[in-house]
Amino acid sequence: MADYQTIQLEADGPVLTLWLDRPQVKNAFNSQLLKELCAALDKAAADPSVRVLVVSGRGDCFCAGADLEWMRAVVDFSFERNVEDSQAIADVFQKLYSLPKPTIAAVNGAAIGGGMGFVGACDLVVASQDAKFGLSEVRLGLVPACIGPYLLRRAGAGRLRRYFLTGERFSAETALDLGLVDEVVPAAELGAAVKRLAQALLAGKPQAQAKAKELLERVPAMSLSEAVPYTVEMIARLRAGPEAQKGMRDFLETRPVSRRP
Repeated sequence: MADYQTIQLEADGPVLTLWLDRPQVKNAFNSQLLKELCAALDKAAADPSVRVLVVSGRGDCFCAGADLEWMRAVVDFSFERNVEDSQAIADVFQKLYSLPKPTIAAVNGAAIGGGMGFVGACDLVVASQDAKFGLSEVRLGLVPACIGPYLLRRAGAGRLRRYFLTGERFSAETALDLGLVDEVVPAAELGAAVKRLAQALLAGKPQAQAKAKELLERVPAMSLSEAVPYTVEMIARLRAGPEAQKGMRDFLETRPVSRRP
């Protein structure tokens, strides 16, 4: 953890908070931040002591997207170098989205451009009332490409079409209406809201949550003839596994045996 220069990791028992820690540039990302995020996400995925991952930003901004100095360099990149850099962005959000543990984005301020990728890739999103959102790429001659798959899965093309095409900024309440955000709270209550959600997630079982995320990702793309055997096998394997066996026994032991008259 001490080697990270652009992020901070803060553990509170089984809840790990990943802080984007470049407040002087509104937590904008560059190549170093992307590398450190990938490394931290790999470690969190492999660490059994981590049950919930929270992503937030230091300072008064969540993430302003790409760093301006990085963007200046990108202007002169070849196509091949642009593919390489774009892949680095895509890798971060793919790792976050597919993390086999629940994730929460705590949006403490502006989430602009690429910063919206964290909103799309996290399982749950809580935002401060004064947070602002924007997909400003088209105003630069770009599109929200690497973050698009996650935002579209979360809110749908119809809801996001306006903001993909106009680049307008919008409020936390609008983000809630669009389905990008699950909950909006006063800024002073953001930490408490995240802790409450984390505690709710800790009530679940880790293997079951990993499988629930797999089901949510795979089943919508399946035909019914594919989904039925897939889900039958999934629940059968879980029922026979040690986590569910213990969970069901513990549950049944707390319930009184019904008596017939």
